[in-house]
Amino acid sequence: MVQYKSAEEVELIREGAQILGRAHGEVARLIKPGITTKKLDDAAEEYIMDHGGKPSFKNYNGFPASLCISVNEVVVHGFPGDYELKETDIITIDCGVFYKGFHSDSAYTYPLEGVSGEVLDLLIRTKEALYLGIEAARAGNRTGDIGHTIQSYVEQFGYGVVRELVGHGVGKQLHEDPEIPNYGKRGKGVKIVPGMVFAIEPMINLGTKRVVQERDGWTIRTEDRKPSAHFEHTVAIMEDRTEIVTTHEFIEQNYSYKWQNSRQ
Repeated sequence: MVQYKSAEEVELIREGAQILGRAHGEVARLIKPGITTKKLDDAAEEYIMDHGGKPSFKNYNGFPASLCISVNEVVVHGFPGDYELKETDIITIDCGVFYKGFHSDSAYTYPLEGVSGEVLDLLIRTKEALYLGIEAARAGNRTGDIGHTIQSYVEQFGYGVVRELVGHGVGKQLHEDPEIPNYGKRGKGVKIVPGMVFAIEPMINLGTKRVVQERDGWTIRTEDRKPSAHFEHTVAIMEDRTEIVTTHEFIEQNYSYKWQNSRQ
């Protein structure tokens, strides 16, 4: 059942999303070869707690960390740990904040400076697909319009669209209805109406769409071990517009490698 939000509740989600965005920004400052993923997790948790929020992911169904950190072929739900980043890695940081009774959720995939042009293109196009999906997420459309828009854009490049993992409603619970698949048909799915708040999060693979779950019960990676990209925003549906509630602004201010300008 969809939980519709009032304007006041959307404002609370927006406040928490600012903490989330700035926590992402603190992580972005630190991403470089040699840093461990555990240090990134520690930085995010410290910032969130110091600013009155709680990490949405920590202890969620037993998840042990504040960030999902997914490197290279890991699609989602990777554990932070002692792994040291390499200059040819890509790394997805997925984070949620619980603040004043409501969650917000966003993700961003970073390339380090040794990443190939092919992988940079995957990241650029996955991020473009996120914003195309947001454009389709307007009152009167259906969730299938979002999925169709994302799928049709990325599949023209030969990429695989993950089926097992989807976007979701966001509110008092981290995962609510409706589901927001990154594939689908126009005019199908749940009707989008004002008061909905949900996360749109394309998870796009360089190769096959197929994924496998590792023995830890969480980590999802591509079956062919090719890289995967993941970008996410939480959005609120208004009568006359769709508002992006979360922000990547602080990431893009603070990350030293301005990778989107490097594409030829």
